[in-house]
Amino acid sequence: MITIGELGARTRLSSKALRLYGDRGLLPPAQVDSRTGFRRYGSAQVERARRIALLRAAGMPLARIAVVLDSSGEVSVRLVDAYWREQESAHGARRDAVGHVREVLTGRSPTMYEIAERDVPEQKVLFTQRHVSAAELPGFLAEASGLLFSRLRQAGAGLSGPVFAVYHGLVSEDSDGLVEVCAPTQNAVEPADRIGVRIEPAHREAYTALTKRHEGYSAMAAAHDAVGAWLAEHGYARGASNREVYYPNWATAEPGEHVADVAVPFRPHSDA
Repeated sequence: MITIGELGARTRLSSKALRLYGDRGLLPPAQVDSRTGFRRYGSAQVERARRIALLRAAGMPLARIAVVLDSSGEVSVRLVDAYWREQESAHGARRDAVGHVREVLTGRSPTMYEIAERDVPEQKVLFTQRHVSAAELPGFLAEASGLLFSRLRQAGAGLSGPVFAVYHGLVSEDSDGLVEVCAPTQNAVEPADRIGVRIEPAHREAYTALTKRHEGYSAMAAAHDAVGAWLAEHGYARGASNREVYYPNWATAEPGEHVADVAVPFRPHSDA
């Protein structure tokens, strides 16, 4: 058995980090003295601590490190590869967002995103909503979609269009906004618990199509800004809150495939 100081010396990890990993269940001590609280580790835990340090250096969150370390062989390698693909995708999305910021700062009309118009018919939707921050958004979108799909199955109903999220307030790293996730259906479904049913009015909207490589908060935020700037340039007034439309291939698409739209309903000049 070795002390926490000896483990730190062998791995170059601080006692603070080792205590954190222990408290999170990543590297629990083999023994803890009930009287003094001193922690002791087995020699085999040196290698586990080393692997934690390497994965943290690569930027992997502790929760994902736990999954990697609890796997073995090729499975753990595939998990690391999947994490790195996500990071590369996120980096590419941030690069596009920075390109948009450059255009805004220089006063040029945004060109990073191609904007088009379309008419959207009236549709009935199931919805659920919550105030969330940017960090909480991915989890909420997954949870809300699962909740809506479950309700559709219970009612023997089906989707009549892609799921979309309506952003009634700004969602950022510094503030939480009200987000409403909607599942269109033509079938009869009653409200239940956190799920409501309403009619989404017909409208005309400006939108930009996004590929899988635009996944992530920074690229989505830039796309929302670009569509808003397009509306302002054309003198259109917003008719309703911004929204994101998610297509069924969102989870399985290749980087260049179309997976989502950022859209803003607007009132044409004749209706202003």
